Amino acid sequence: MVLEATMIVVDNSESSRNGDYVPSRWEAQSDAVNLIFSAKTQANPESSVGLMSMGGKGPEVLVTLTTDFGKVLDGIHRTKIRGHTHLATGIQIAGLALKHRQNKSQRQRIIVFTCSPIEESEKDLVKLAKRMKKNNISIDFIAFGDLEPDNTKKLEVFNENIKGGDGSHLAIIPPGPSLLSDTLVTTPILSADGVAPRGGPEEGGAEGGGGGFEFGVDPSTDPELALALRMSMEEEKARQEKEGKKDEPTGESLEGIPEENQPLLDGQGEASGGGGDKMDEDKQESSESKAEKKDGDGQGDKMDTA
Repeated sequence: MVLEATMIVVDNSESSRNGDYVPSRWEAQSDAVNLIFSAKTQANPESSVGLMSMGGKGPEVLVTLTTDFGKVLDGIHRTKIRGHTHLATGIQIAGLALKHRQNKSQRQRIIVFTCSPIEESEKDLVKLAKRMKKNNISIDFIAFGDLEPDNTKKLEVFNENIKGGDGSHLAIIPPGPSLLSDTLVTTPILSADGVAPRGGPEEGGAEGGGGGFEFGVDPSTDPELALALRMSMEEEKARQEKEGKKDEPTGESLEGIPEENQPLLDGQGEASGGGGDKMDEDKQESSESKAEKKDGDGQGDKMDTA
């Protein structure tokens, strides 16, 4: 799996307060950051992730490159929503943070969330993209919120100028009923790390929007619940198979055997049907044998008398 050092840059400007994404733009980013960290570290345990913000008075490094999810979570909770974004400056500082990574064999990647107007000019962004490409840094953009044509055009131009061998992606996610993270897993940004889609039933996810994880539960976050659900499903499957076997016919076919449409006993108390005929034949044979024996005895007596 790819060994990477990834800096995540979040947009904590005033635009992130908007509630057009569930539950808000900022909360949607926070959930997506958790997903990205899990995807990167699960793809390769030696990969590291850092976090920084680009809103307020200026960009701020919240967490240096780490494999400790608790530090990233703490950095998200410490972030305050304020001011406007400093996109170009934030990318440059993220590049410096990657330059000072301890493991130089890690590939460098920056993932930028942007949900506010981009103030930098297209010319400045093209210049920045070429510089980042020269330093072998891949940059992924997750554009949501403010999706004005001017914004998307600047991001598309930036993406065209930074594309390289390791891949730099642009994901434009419009508002909708799904969570930002649910849509993000279907993009090349995370699908390259082998993250299963967390979509609806047609994507193999649980019914009711529980995500693409089996039973709608991420085993990495709640292994006990995932195991309990799996065992419950296996028990139910075994029960259904057992009931199915009971319903199947187990005896041989009874075709060709005539049914008895007459009573077992006739009016004289004798057995009816084929069994009665056989008994009559037996009685007749017994009577004939007795008669023959009697005749033999009579003839023998006459001979003795003579």
